[in-house]
Amino acid sequence: MTSGIQDQLQAFLEGFHELIPSDLVGTLFDDKELELLIAGLPTIDVEDLKRNTEYVNYSSQDPQIKWFWKCLENDFTEDEMAWFLQFVTGSTQVPLEGFQALTGMRGPQKFSIHKAPGDKTRLPSAHTCFNQLDLPDYDTEDVLKAKLKQAVCEAHEGFGFI
Repeated sequence: MTSGIQDQLQAFLEGFHELIPSDLVGTLFDDKELELLIAGLPTIDVEDLKRNTEYVNYSSQDPQIKWFWKCLENDFTEDEMAWFLQFVTGSTQVPLEGFQALTGMRGPQKFSIHKAPGDKTRLPSAHTCFNQLDLPDYDTEDVLKAKLKQAVCEAHEGFGFI
């Protein structure tokens, strides 16, 4: 099974064991702890994301922002939440320390929601280097939900970021 990537796997292990000697791996971490360290948290805590979000030309009290959080909390499946996270951050996993530990290309970088100017029929867009969602000023909750799901699902299905 690993013969096709044996060289890459060996290089990974050598680098990994430079950081954590092989004789310590089993004594420092069990398999679940090691998975968390490598992959991050498996579930997405929307309240944690909300606490670690900045708004640009929106406030937490704007209807669009309330609709956005309601959509994530009530209308997205676990898979869609992972796709959403990948859409806006480039990763399907939450950092081990939670959303306060998000990083972007400039180092620590909170998730941010920016009011997208212009056409309200556009899909939301994302900038993964900055953990940024550009959200148009939609007129209704149903439109926001439909457009957000469409953008996230199309990006996941391979159409690329909008």
